[in-house]
Amino acid sequence: MFKIHSRRTFFFVFLCFLLALSDSISAQNSLSRISTVDRSDGKGAVIRYHFSEAVDSFEVIQPAPDLVQMVLYGDIDTTGIQLPGYGDKVNQVILYKQDYGFGVDIYLGQGYAYMADAYPDQNGTHLLVGLTETNYEELDAYSQQFLAKTWYENFEFTEAPTPTTIIDTGSVTDSYNPVRDKLKFDKIVIDAGHGGHDPGNLGYKRSAKEKDVVLSIAKKLGGYIEENLPGVEVIYTREADEFVDLWERGSIANRAEADLFVSIHADAWTQPSVRGASVFFLGLDRSDRSFEVMKEENQIYADHEVVQDLSEEDLIVYELAHSGNIANSERIAYMVEDQLKNRAQRKSRGVRQKGLVVLYQSTMPAILVETGFLTNPAEKRYLTSDWGQSLIASAIYRAIKQYKQEQDESYSLKATSAND
Repeated sequence: MFKIHSRRTFFFVFLCFLLALSDSISAQNSLSRISTVDRSDGKGAVIRYHFSEAVDSFEVIQPAPDLVQMVLYGDIDTTGIQLPGYGDKVNQVILYKQDYGFGVDIYLGQGYAYMADAYPDQNGTHLLVGLTETNYEELDAYSQQFLAKTWYENFEFTEAPTPTTIIDTGSVTDSYNPVRDKLKFDKIVIDAGHGGHDPGNLGYKRSAKEKDVVLSIAKKLGGYIEENLPGVEVIYTREADEFVDLWERGSIANRAEADLFVSIHADAWTQPSVRGASVFFLGLDRSDRSFEVMKEENQIYADHEVVQDLSEEDLIVYELAHSGNIANSERIAYMVEDQLKNRAQRKSRGVRQKGLVVLYQSTMPAILVETGFLTNPAEKRYLTSDWGQSLIASAIYRAIKQYKQEQDESYSLKATSAND
């Protein structure tokens, strides 16, 4: 009797476990598809999230006229999700896994002025994002209140500890020494954009030259590094008002075997109200605004016989060959974006990938920083002032310092492993 009773008890408990497991699995919300459709009245579009049940909660912001960001809270399964392809009104939808759910970037067509709002549909499970046509000036003013969210997964902006591992270099073989030395973060190339006969953009009422502003910021940045990071050599692609070929800038960093390449620019737009800082690293990005920035930064070299537009195939090949560099580029890009937002109090327009020739040529982690809009009168005053340039340079320096600390810690671990 005891054995039968125990066996029945076991099967009962096991059945309860299976039922609980089944409930747990079914409780996970599934997001199978994100689709887009034009509004029937022709005055916008609707983005639909195809959930299996209502999402726990959500929020939506619009930090730039062409960028909508959402937070989706809850345990969401996106296995096999179908995302919309590149479209005219909705260029791209990107999901980022977070501890609390998902972050979403929605890039809109540059030629449209759509204000975004999110709400559940009538059946209560799907989530809709309504894009309603509006006045561009009104939309731009509305977007200024938001700061772009950073989706970098498991990323914490904390000071990395100073490495305490003592490396006995005498125990490392001579054949390892050259490799070990290359692991050190001890060389950085700073590229002040434009120069010479290429002034860059001319700012609000044509009262500033991008080439002068970014050269000043570049020198301040180099000064902070030389003063506070002993052992790190700073190399400039230009130290005066001179023209340096776009492809040559990356080659300078390659010949120096640099550990990081930072290109500094100032942005421009037809609307003087547009403002904010952006950070770019090399890669594929199909959004209209990304394409416009790419054309702006590469325009001066369009007639140069050695320069060709970067094709999608070029970028795919680069990503395959330099995946490690791209990952590190993305990391330092987010560090810089955070410091510009919190240290220099700049409105963030986010971190994006872009097919920029100056980054394509470099064979190390590389970023391009758009420090702000010279075409915005307030930002022009900030970017042309000594204190504004100092804050921008200080923000970039602090990010580089943090990145170097991480690289040094990694180097110490690798060197210790080699000794073992």
